[in-house]
Amino acid sequence: MSALLTATCAVPAAGAVLTAALPAGTSEARRRTTKTVALAVSAVTLALTALVAVRFDPHGARYQLTESYSWIRSFGISFSLGVDGIGAVLALLTAVLVPVVMLASWHDADPAPAVAPAAPAGGADPDTFEGRRRTQAFFALILAVEAMVVVSFYATDVFLFYVFFEAMLIPMYFLIGGFGDRAGGPESARQRSYAAVKFLLYNLLGGLVMLAAVIGLYVIGQEQGLGTFDLPTLTNAIADGSLKLSGTAQDALFLGFFFAFAVKAPLWPLHTWLPNAMGEATAGTAVLITAVVDKVGTFAMLRFCLGLFPDASKTFAPAILVLSLIGIVYGALLAVGQKDIKRLVAYASISHFGFIIMGIFALTSQGQSGATLYMVNHGLSTAAWMLVAGFLISRRGSRLIADYGGVQKVAPVLAGTFLIGSLATLSLPGLAPFVSEFLVLVGTFTRYPAIGIVATFGIVLAALYALLLYQRTMTGPVKDGVRSMPDLKVRELAVVAPLVALTILLGVYPRPLTDLVNPSVDATLSQVHRTDPAPAHPVAATSGGEQK
Repeated sequence: MSALLTATCAVPAAGAVLTAALPAGTSEARRRTTKTVALAVSAVTLALTALVAVRFDPHGARYQLTESYSWIRSFGISFSLGVDGIGAVLALLTAVLVPVVMLASWHDADPAPAVAPAAPAGGADPDTFEGRRRTQAFFALILAVEAMVVVSFYATDVFLFYVFFEAMLIPMYFLIGGFGDRAGGPESARQRSYAAVKFLLYNLLGGLVMLAAVIGLYVIGQEQGLGTFDLPTLTNAIADGSLKLSGTAQDALFLGFFFAFAVKAPLWPLHTWLPNAMGEATAGTAVLITAVVDKVGTFAMLRFCLGLFPDASKTFAPAILVLSLIGIVYGALLAVGQKDIKRLVAYASISHFGFIIMGIFALTSQGQSGATLYMVNHGLSTAAWMLVAGFLISRRGSRLIADYGGVQKVAPVLAGTFLIGSLATLSLPGLAPFVSEFLVLVGTFTRYPAIGIVATFGIVLAALYALLLYQRTMTGPVKDGVRSMPDLKVRELAVVAPLVALTILLGVYPRPLTDLVNPSVDATLSQVHRTDPAPAHPVAATSGGEQK
């Protein structure tokens, strides 16, 4: 039994502990050591996830490189890991983005430049966390998030997945609340606290509902002599009828799981925590939220909702498609009207997640392949867009669109990379999101033509909010606060370059991803007993000239 998956999960977890335990201090040398160690750990994790993807055989078993270690034997809970094509691709996306986020956030945890308050009479340091431990905590939390997300993509035990699905909320809570955007103004600390608490409460509520469903699934299985949380065992038992779930039970359990995933995804109307969290977090943390953590929700819809509850998935698919459609249009419309750059990106992400969920529940091979590709491509394009926006905001000290203008005249490279991110967001042909959005729309149209047609309106709105943002910030007269703005530095170019390169490469040649995910998509569709709708054929003529 290979331990490759365990090693891939253990490296960032151990790195988080090591980073947190490094000697504390406010000196530049000690901060640089902390950052270098964390970056090195993330690089090793990237190498391991790439090895997993290379060793995965698309034509082999559904779950490969499997490992299982007994955990809570009395309840049939084990530390079981296995990778399918979708999990391999999303774990690799996570591993690519984490070192990029670290480089982009290189100075985000440095002590604030403001003058520190005087020490109290007793001589104690009033700013211990903000000063001596701030850098260690920040980078350790990023590695902790990476470890928990990777475990979630590899977990094949339902209870194990639930534990890490919930546990990742804790480091994210501290990243949002403790390391917020310094451009937020004097009320920033209070707003960060509100955003962090809202993020935590929303997602905890979803997790508690899921926990009830997890327990319910175990109890029903135990009554039928199948007391286990092993996902392949449960899906096979449900498929062959050895585990019988009544229609009512399956519907209730499906809704319990789906509610938690829809909160994390986020799906309208459970989305309201996202604009607050992304608006108040640093740009790097915002990327972790929308490009990494939120993908666990959409991934879980494919793996757990469709795999465990195939009949309920078909029952609720039309209603979920309507919610997705509302999210597409609603998120795009609100993005058009935003005055805050980061909140605009957040509402744009809500619209994009609507496309992803629509592709999943269209229950077609094109739709689900497109949805999986969309998870990857949205992660890359939104990361590039948000991180360049973060560089822009850090230079000007403001998130308001109205404070910018004429940036392309003083920082052309920054403006150019921001333009590529904007064009990728509106799914310009030749860039990666176009391929996934096209597949989602085609896959939806073949089964639900009306929904597919209305969803295309979201593309028009995406062009509107993306190009208006570029026009208002990058073109026109140079604003006073922009005149001395420096262009991208070497470290910042190192952040943006791989994202731009991957966005272009996967837009021109997406086959490496489709080859990995398509077998897993086909297996998922077979679990829900769905095939692609037959295409409409033209009327054929007989050899004698008569029409059939």
